[in-house]
Amino acid sequence: MHISPCEASLDFTHKRSENINKPMPQNASADNRTVSVFTSKLSPTADICVGLAILSVVLLSVLGNGLVLVICYRRRKKMVGSELLCVNLAVVDFLCCICFYPLSIMSSFHHAWLGENVTCVYYGLGCFIFGLCGMFTITAISVIRYLKTCYSLVYAVWLEGANIRIMCCGIWLVATLWSSFPLFGWGKYVPEPYGLSCTIAWRGYHTSAKDAFYVICSFACFTLVPVLFIVVSQCRILYKVSRFSYSLSTRGIRNNLRHAEKRLSVMFFCISFGFVIAWAPYAIVSFLFIFHKEHQYMAPEGFIFPALFAKSSHIYNPLIYFYFNKTFQRELRCMLVSLWPKLEGNRVGVHISAGHQIPYPIHIQLQERDRIRKSRDKVTHTSGKSVHGRQVYTCWGSTSKNTPTVLDNKPAKNSLPVSI
Repeated sequence: MHISPCEASLDFTHKRSENINKPMPQNASADNRTVSVFTSKLSPTADICVGLAILSVVLLSVLGNGLVLVICYRRRKKMVGSELLCVNLAVVDFLCCICFYPLSIMSSFHHAWLGENVTCVYYGLGCFIFGLCGMFTITAISVIRYLKTCYSLVYAVWLEGANIRIMCCGIWLVATLWSSFPLFGWGKYVPEPYGLSCTIAWRGYHTSAKDAFYVICSFACFTLVPVLFIVVSQCRILYKVSRFSYSLSTRGIRNNLRHAEKRLSVMFFCISFGFVIAWAPYAIVSFLFIFHKEHQYMAPEGFIFPALFAKSSHIYNPLIYFYFNKTFQRELRCMLVSLWPKLEGNRVGVHISAGHQIPYPIHIQLQERDRIRKSRDKVTHTSGKSVHGRQVYTCWGSTSKNTPTVLDNKPAKNSLPVSI
């Protein structure tokens, strides 16, 4: 049968139109959907606000936790077990803000997740490791404080520095192993619903049995159980310390050691419950997302606020340390004075002599800020006195033979007389 060229061209055009109108293959639509999940679901203004908020968290966390690490390094030979866990928590917060959050900040300013699947797995894996390390460290602090407070005689030998270091290594090992399961097919890391962060695929509960097992165990064994340990331990600690303090106060006994223990217990209580409260909204939203079969049950803005609130947990731990811990306050003051001597200011010291035969046993000494020597090893003697290498003037003193008076001494050269 002979077909004319005109009929052949018409037939070709008809087949081409049919191919164009056919639906796209499933793989192509999946590829388009994969690309679209990495774009931001927020407005450009909201993206910039999110980026600035995370940037503020990073700067404050690096400053606060950096100071904690420097202070702990300065007094590393005097640290006890609970302080080693605080160092571990500061390392978690510091490294998390340095290694992962900058990627989220740049993606917020770019209005899309940078690097797509590769960086998504990197970010999700790293944040999950550090999140589990933070949770396990808080749990260990709470349990150890409970054992030391309620069963100090039984566990005093076990709760030492070497065992605490082994515990810190175990925390990192367990967190790394459990977080690496999605790399081998048990769960996976996907973008958040708002597109500017990555986390565990909580909706994998509906896809396969392995994903469902991983998601449920992540919540049950690594979220609910640690939170239960934290709440029970801290409540028992506060009850024990408050009851003992009340029994001492009724007898009119003031025990400074128990007062310090009470202050330390309140500090760890604030650290533990602050961490739980910060992560509770994000955990609740993610938990509800597990059992919701639809692709999206909440507006993207509903996910961003719990995520930002959880990231704020990196900020307030240093504030709690410096507020409750006198040792941190003293070390911070010494470090700042060593860097900027002018912050020390003038000091007035009052010294009471031990002898009763002296008619005027009180000495008032003024240490001037401008007389601080650059070399602290050199001792300057003035009026028979020397105080840690700094210029000291005797303003008023006793009239005994062993104690010089201000009338018998001439002021140093180029210095003004001091009067009280």
